Amino acid sequence: MAQAAHSVEEYATGLYAVFPPARFASSLVSRDPATGFAVLNAAIVGFGLWCWAVPVRAQWPSARGIAVGWAVVELANGTVHLLLAAANGGYFPGAATAPLLLACGGWLALQLYGSSSPARRGRS
Repeated sequence: MAQAAHSVEEYATGLYAVFPPARFASSLVSRDPATGFAVLNAAIVGFGLWCWAVPVRAQWPSARGIAVGWAVVELANGTVHLLLAAANGGYFPGAATAPLLLACGGWLALQLYGSSSPARRGRS
């Protein structure tokens, strides 16, 4: 849900208009950058929901790796937005919800780390 809120902020503030990589990726999907950006972000959020609903909830062997990947992506995404805002000397599209990504990505990483420690699994 943090990624969904972040995607809405990015769309509403026009990240696709001011950030060349977002503009390029959007252009691969649609001639209209706003439409392409919306489609890509909907796909990202949908993929995140699918990861949670299918491999994680069904405890696939790959679920942990998928969750680790998601945590890394969220932490990197939040960090980059805040660095871009700092380099810009003010707000940059996506910066308002970047702390939410950092908090959720960090929480997920801590949960994954805690569940992998030998003491948590009953081993010493």
